[in-house]
Amino acid sequence: MKVFGFAGWSGSGKTTLIEQVIPRITARGLRVSVIKHAHHGFDVDKPGKDSWRHREAGASEILLISDERWVLMHELRDEPEPDLEAQIARLSPCDVVLVEGFKAVQIPKIEVHRPVHGRPLLYPDNPAIVAIASDAELCVPLTCLNLNDPAAVAEFILHHQGLI
Repeated sequence: MKVFGFAGWSGSGKTTLIEQVIPRITARGLRVSVIKHAHHGFDVDKPGKDSWRHREAGASEILLISDERWVLMHELRDEPEPDLEAQIARLSPCDVVLVEGFKAVQIPKIEVHRPVHGRPLLYPDNPAIVAIASDAELCVPLTCLNLNDPAAVAEFILHHQGLI
């Protein structure tokens, strides 16, 4: 599986860009999976539901399944957060895994940058960044992509990963 990341400051538009890139990749008949790193605790479960009650009772993993989808919840408890490689290994086979976050992990990635936010570029300190998607003209030694042109971003990723 090819792995390609998106990095940028909070509020830069990473999620929106990924959401717009996915259908442009799947339209080519390719299968896409996404891994998103959350910096804060999150919960996909609801208090009082059976699965929540099982977790609260101490279950390490709960697999929920229906005729439309399944989800595996794993409680880390006192375990360390698994690295990206371990998470990728859990995925079903696909053509490309898009990764949001994991700024420090050395996978090729696009930096999503909006100068209006006043935050510095990440690329000078991150050699894994191979391009920048921005809503403004930038004078940098990397490929610059228009943040508002998800088709061009998708093409860049597919070319970079050798998928077209």
